[in-house]
Amino acid sequence: LTSSFCICFALSWQCFRALCCKGPPPPRPEYDLVCIGLSGSGKTSLLSQLCSESPENIVSTTGFSIKAVPFQNAILNVKELGGADNIRKYWSRYYQGSQGVIFVLDSASSEDDLETARNELHSALQHPQLCTLPFLILANHQDKPAARSVQEV
Repeated sequence: LTSSFCICFALSWQCFRALCCKGPPPPRPEYDLVCIGLSGSGKTSLLSQLCSESPENIVSTTGFSIKAVPFQNAILNVKELGGADNIRKYWSRYYQGSQGVIFVLDSASSEDDLETARNELHSALQHPQLCTLPFLILANHQDKPAARSVQEV
């Protein structure tokens, strides 16, 4: 075989492999988040919506759950922690390794519940494992008549 044929064949083979034999796509980066908030704030509904799950069979989280939320360029591994009084004291045990925080609050809740949510948020913002992380604070239930505006919250 001539050398020009070999070069041409090698280039064609590389082009063919590039077009047809790509192999698996590169892995998407994964980020570990913790999702906290009082009971009934909408944490489970939020994650179900992000995972395109049916909203019909949503059951409030009593302990914790982990969901992988796929996006085009990344995967979010979200640890959702139950928001009942007897569970909140254990939240900090699940903070290790988190790279961000989603705090969900019910913008239509009572003043007492809003004050409790405020205290829990401040506690999380001051926690050594969370204080340097990005926080997303979601004022949920904006569709309810009693909902407070974002400024009021």
